[in-house]
Amino acid sequence: MPEQRSAAAAAPELGVLDERDEWQAFSTPGAGGPGQWESIVAFEGMHCAACAVTLEQLLGAVPGVLRAEVSAAGQRGRVLWDERATRPSRWMQALAGSGYRALPVTDLQSGRRRQAESRRMLWRLGVAGVSMMQVMMYAWPAYIAPGAITPDIEQLLRWAQWVLALPVMLFSCRPFFGSAWRDLRARRIGMDVPVALGVLITFAVSSLGTFEPEGAFGHQVYFDSLTMFVFFLLAGRWLELRLRDRSAGALEALMHRLPETVERLQPDGQWQRVAARRVRPGDLLRVLPGTAFPADGQIVHGDTRVDEALLTGESRALARGPGEAVIAGSHNLSAAVQMRASAVGAQTRYAQIVGLMEQAASDKPDLARLADRIARPFLLAVLLIAALAGAWWWPQDPARALMVAVAVLVVTCPCALSLATPAAMLASAAALARRGVLVRRLQAIEALAQIDTLVFDKTGTLTSDAFALAGVDTRAGLGREQALALAVQLARCSLHPVSRALVAAAGTEGGAAAAQEAREVAGQGVSGLVTDGDGRVLACRLGSASFCALALNAADPPRGPVCHLADENGWLASFRFEEALRPDAKAAVGALHAQNLEIRLLSGDRDAPVQRMAAAAGIALATGGCTPDGKLRALQDLQQQGQRSAMVGDGLNDGPVLAAAHVSFAFGRAVPLAQARSDFVVLDARLMSIAWARGQALRTMRVVRQNLAWALSYNLAALPLAVLGYMPAWAAGLGMAASSLLVVANALRLNREPATGLEER
Repeated sequence: MPEQRSAAAAAPELGVLDERDEWQAFSTPGAGGPGQWESIVAFEGMHCAACAVTLEQLLGAVPGVLRAEVSAAGQRGRVLWDERATRPSRWMQALAGSGYRALPVTDLQSGRRRQAESRRMLWRLGVAGVSMMQVMMYAWPAYIAPGAITPDIEQLLRWAQWVLALPVMLFSCRPFFGSAWRDLRARRIGMDVPVALGVLITFAVSSLGTFEPEGAFGHQVYFDSLTMFVFFLLAGRWLELRLRDRSAGALEALMHRLPETVERLQPDGQWQRVAARRVRPGDLLRVLPGTAFPADGQIVHGDTRVDEALLTGESRALARGPGEAVIAGSHNLSAAVQMRASAVGAQTRYAQIVGLMEQAASDKPDLARLADRIARPFLLAVLLIAALAGAWWWPQDPARALMVAVAVLVVTCPCALSLATPAAMLASAAALARRGVLVRRLQAIEALAQIDTLVFDKTGTLTSDAFALAGVDTRAGLGREQALALAVQLARCSLHPVSRALVAAAGTEGGAAAAQEAREVAGQGVSGLVTDGDGRVLACRLGSASFCALALNAADPPRGPVCHLADENGWLASFRFEEALRPDAKAAVGALHAQNLEIRLLSGDRDAPVQRMAAAAGIALATGGCTPDGKLRALQDLQQQGQRSAMVGDGLNDGPVLAAAHVSFAFGRAVPLAQARSDFVVLDARLMSIAWARGQALRTMRVVRQNLAWALSYNLAALPLAVLGYMPAWAAGLGMAASSLLVVANALRLNREPATGLEER
């Protein structure tokens, strides 16, 4: 078969993927242990949920493949494999001869192949359309004047219809027959099996009526129904293919944003163009205007403007010059610059964003998994119902019995049902990504729609993630600069916003190397060995009063966060910071209240500033002085009361509570992308994005319910009509195609924002 030849020809090309540098481009280390990899791949040749089940079984049977999960709507999947037992080329080659093909999601030719597939489908549709119109022209006299046509003319018209139906059978129906034949050879049932059976039965009955007009099937032919059925089915699949390409193209535009090659400075002082995947940290690269930066790093020569909108949500072009950071995937707009690479490949922020989007595109919601499990039993039931309907009608009219069986086969095909949930989830994930909210798992969209409580962290989440040093109080004999120099050594070992503010202050007022033997206690502080101005090594602590073992007078509590420094002899200094609510905090809390959510604030800061910030944001329920374990216990108490909670944290010390929540959001520019605790990552760090995401989740579940209701209602209403003989094959084909198309089109409405940007219950 052609599919086998093409797969065999592709085998040498797949061998290239067995190089570690190649498979790392579309794979990440698995969580199960060393040697395990999770690869994101795209599949060609898929049509339905049964295809997804077949692919999972084929890949799962390969030695070394630990798990395979395939999404029918996204036509992508995740394959967990062990490099000690297999290689990508082996489990990809396992699909040879099955009619499917696995490709890395980074494959640059996938877009061209989809375009070629769309053109072939359009040609098949065109042939079916022309044949249908001609067949209808020759069939029309038998409808309007059945008794006025002489037998020889009627026979001539039948032969003309038979000849015109041949291109439809031999060319237009080839995808249905090929897919059904592959399924039957493998002793499985896909959704093309009922379609192929229906087409073959209709053509056979009509051919018998043409060859033997006096026989049992000679009183009527159904070439018009056959060609109309094939035309409508192909039209639906072509439109569905175009709609899917719109979402796939958007993801590929992000994935292929990096250049394939880049100019790298060689040891001899010459610039050489090399593959981008060969770049290593420390390399000096030259990036021309109009191209994307291939790695994270710093500009060392030149000034330019950079577009980071897709990665950070910043809509304005940003000026970048020597010493300033640039991120992979951002576009160089105005001038050639030289940059020093600091992070490449999977370590870049761009790769983490792409990984999140790939994970979402290959994820399968619970409802989609249910559809996969029932797809094959449902198809077996369809074949049984069709056989029973045909047997019931056979004694009255054998020809009509077969056509009733055909109508039952076609009208009950569960294509729309299998697409109802994943199509809506993928469309919603794409819309969220455009707004700067990345979805790690599609199931989180459903969970977000079901929450009734939303919990905020304060520092770096409800408030701005940058603080300013407002004042320093020191022990007698210790100067401000001395205290800051000691504190900064510890602060360099922490990513907490307060620590970052101290480091930023040291940029203009002094600084030192990082502390030795530093140890951080999440949400409390950091301890270690620091060196003072006289060269003495001191064991110091930087953090909260309790962490530093201090008993301070709280008669006049400060207005903002306070960080203390202490050594073995006690208090050394206190650093006062200014913090403020995010500009959109109050509006976002109001929008979430309008969605009937209970809003709470949990913070490790002291209770007084927590209550002030809560009041300013419009939050009535706030608790301060919470350790990470205390936040976790508070959230678990809410869950034990039956509340479904969402947690919004800064991703630094909120890992346990983010993991425990029913759904979670992480803020920040880099850290949340590197952790696996949150379900959503907010790139632009705007709180209104959370309110919009909740509204989008509500819209998504409403569309899912609409899709499921329509798919079930259509099948339940059309099945009795088909069994009773009131639905011809062409009408069944039209209904089946229209049902699938309606489900996909309804899901694509989620790509459009509502007028208000929010959605209420």
